[in-house]
Amino acid sequence: MDEERVSAELVAVITAVQNDVPLVLTTADGRLLPSGPLEPGGGSMQAGMRSWVTRQTGYELGYVEQLYTFTDRSRGPGSVLAISYLGLTTVSAVTPGWRSWLEYFPWEDQRVGDGVIGEVLAPALERWATTTADDKLAQRRRLRAAVTFGLEDHPWLPELALQRYELLYEAGLVPEADGGAGAPGLPMQRDHRRILATGISRLRAKIQYRPVVFEMLPESFTLGRLQTTVEAVAGQPLHKQNFRRLVEQQELVEETGEVDTSTGGRPAKLVRFRRAVLDEREAVGTKLPIARPR
Repeated sequence: MDEERVSAELVAVITAVQNDVPLVLTTADGRLLPSGPLEPGGGSMQAGMRSWVTRQTGYELGYVEQLYTFTDRSRGPGSVLAISYLGLTTVSAVTPGWRSWLEYFPWEDQRVGDGVIGEVLAPALERWATTTADDKLAQRRRLRAAVTFGLEDHPWLPELALQRYELLYEAGLVPEADGGAGAPGLPMQRDHRRILATGISRLRAKIQYRPVVFEMLPESFTLGRLQTTVEAVAGQPLHKQNFRRLVEQQELVEETGEVDTSTGGRPAKLVRFRRAVLDEREAVGTKLPIARPR
């Protein structure tokens, strides 16, 4: 029997924040994430990923983390082993290819309320829950929807972005689920929307205990910009005083001695991440006070 032909490719979830909007770099008019064949050679896979991204996109990545590996059998004979990575970068201007990740997951922005969930998704998930004659299964479906989407007094957990997408997929509410419909948001090809959701979940979980967000900021910034950047990633508002108190207690930043006058109001002090934090790329106990609405 012939052996199945297997090839490997890299898939990159490259994220940035610009003007308080969380961005992801895409190709194919927003239908795909940057991807390409895995090139053999020396060095680590992560180093190869950084080099490949720079060559393909022109962007230098800061923090990089492997997400997961999956097999794609949808592209003809053989299998494609897709190795996905999350990479953070900065952008000075939004150029073609950058899209708001909220175009794909509009329900993930809780900064403006949860209208799309209450008006569209919750009723659709309730209809799905009752498509079974098994009362216990229907009850489990309702509970899963409530926990995942923060319904019925359950807290909204920003890091459950992947679980929310997977639930909508299982319920047949997204086009990727054999042409399903009901949930808003742009579809993607080759399971790339699931990979993007994985990257969002990983990043949202990471910023709660490790200050990787500095990879998405310029060298100097205001505390206000730091907060709005974290809010854009988390998709939730932060309590201003609590946030600044945490930043001060953890000694994450230091003043540069300069101010930002671009806002037109009172000049804001510019700060930068402390060199020790930049060198270590890690700080224990830097959990951010992400507000839990409702």
